[in-house]
Amino acid sequence: MTPAQRAMDQLTAWPDLSPCEAGCGTGRALRSAREEIVHFHSDRDVDLHLTAHAIRRLHHDFAESTAIRLVPGSRWVTVHLDCDADVDLLLGLVSVALKAHQNGPPPAGPPTAVCNFHRVTVLAREKGHGPHGS
Repeated sequence: MTPAQRAMDQLTAWPDLSPCEAGCGTGRALRSAREEIVHFHSDRDVDLHLTAHAIRRLHHDFAESTAIRLVPGSRWVTVHLDCDADVDLLLGLVSVALKAHQNGPPPAGPPTAVCNFHRVTVLAREKGHGPHGS
């Protein structure tokens, strides 16, 4: 089972999320009552819809993660799933996204389905070559 499938299986069981087609036209998605929250584009690449406030709040944490990619001006964060820790990271961030969208103002204008798909290049991490040169 791929990391994305493991994440999708777990998130589909969450009561606040329901499956749908990704608004960007590629892959499967999960949405809350208000917004699309997660787009599963491949076996390893997932786009997560956060709010601008949540991204600003977590920006320094994102900068330290090799699994996270940001696109300036986008409210979507790309998460590259290579291992169980990346899946756990995604699950935690989905929880943050649900809370941020629940507590934020109602969405204005058209749905925000324009995620980061094709706007982010994710390079595979080499096994055993972490930041400390193992």
